[in-house]
Amino acid sequence: MTGMTMNNDTHSKAIGYLLWIFGFFGAHRFYYGKPITGTIWFFTLGLFFVGWIIDLFLIPAMDRQADRRFRTGQIHYSLTWVLLTFLGFFGIHRMYMGKWITGVLYLLTFGLLGLGYLYDLWTLNSQISERNQYLARRGRSTW
Repeated sequence: MTGMTMNNDTHSKAIGYLLWIFGFFGAHRFYYGKPITGTIWFFTLGLFFVGWIIDLFLIPAMDRQADRRFRTGQIHYSLTWVLLTFLGFFGIHRMYMGKWITGVLYLLTFGLLGLGYLYDLWTLNSQISERNQYLARRGRSTW
């Protein structure tokens, strides 16, 4: 960037590598906003583990792409993704984003029987971006 510093670190390499451990299920690819390849990894065990191993070296590039694509805000991408990955069926990530009604609904229905969890894997980055944009316009906190 010429004359301008950009601090838009929306996604973390450390979280990317943590999710890579579960990457043969596509977790790191969903995190970096690649739902199609995340789904392919999920159903093929990371392209029969070969793509999973290659991704170990691709994570820095995926992190840079995600940082350019998404915007920072009050809701942190990494924390929300960790909550989704490990507690998503209970809706904790939705409650963190201030989506209390759907969060409680996920809690009572085990993530709408898993379908809501899958939906969130595909759309969570966009949901966070939209929520951050909404909160910035309103000047409000998530709590």
